[in-house]
Amino acid sequence: MTDTDATTLQPKKKGLTRRQKRRVSQGAQYAVFVAAVIAFAVTADWGRLQNQFAQADIARQMFPDVITLALKNTVLYTLSGFVVGLVLGMVIALMRLSSVGPYRWLAGVYIEIFRGLPALLIFIFVGVAVPLAFPGTEIPGGTYGKVALALGLVSAAYMAETIRAGIQAVPKGQMEAARSLGFSPAKAMVSIIVPQAFRIILPPLTNELVLLFKDSSLVLFLGVTLEERELSKFGRDLASTTANSTPILVAGLCYLLVTIPLSFVVRRMESKAQEAIR
Repeated sequence: MTDTDATTLQPKKKGLTRRQKRRVSQGAQYAVFVAAVIAFAVTADWGRLQNQFAQADIARQMFPDVITLALKNTVLYTLSGFVVGLVLGMVIALMRLSSVGPYRWLAGVYIEIFRGLPALLIFIFVGVAVPLAFPGTEIPGGTYGKVALALGLVSAAYMAETIRAGIQAVPKGQMEAARSLGFSPAKAMVSIIVPQAFRIILPPLTNELVLLFKDSSLVLFLGVTLEERELSKFGRDLASTTANSTPILVAGLCYLLVTIPLSFVVRRMESKAQEAIR
């Protein structure tokens, strides 16, 4: 038997399959995560953390105002800003799809500017620049109107692009069918195209609502009264008064009471949308 024959008869060494490599990689990641958690649990000073962030007596002082006042205002600010942003975003989206050049140009400039500016600057613009530019004028609704306008300006740029994508995702045959039935372009858009587009974009719009809920914390830069405070301002004021961070932690948990269920709704809607496509 030659050396070549002997080499041929030797069993070939098999490497790890792709599935085995993936399992090894996942196992290593889990091991690193568990090691990090154990290291944090062992090295953290839980006594100091509890003393600074988990004082039960301070947390009890926050109720019921943290719910009946702060959380209520946060929800009102968010919903009002969402409505303004949705209406303005729809107008901008239709302008972006318009056959009139200046409309498309204005919509594009708006989207690029307000998507690029930080939300904080928009709040300062609404609270400071608008009164200076138009002396003697008041935004309807006081602080609630200012917050609705600021949040609406921020969210409209994102919603406009979402709505535009949803409208373009509707098959062109829908418009052609509506026109063949005698619908005008405007009526076909409102009655046929837009409802179908909203079914497509409902998950990202709900996700935008979650983002607005967190952005409502910027209302403190508008200068609010005690009765107009939202969760972030409410927690910061009590943290300064008590020299303890427990109010901030409680305020954060109140945010999670709203954002976690909304995030779950978004995931459910996205999964249903994917199932419908399949």
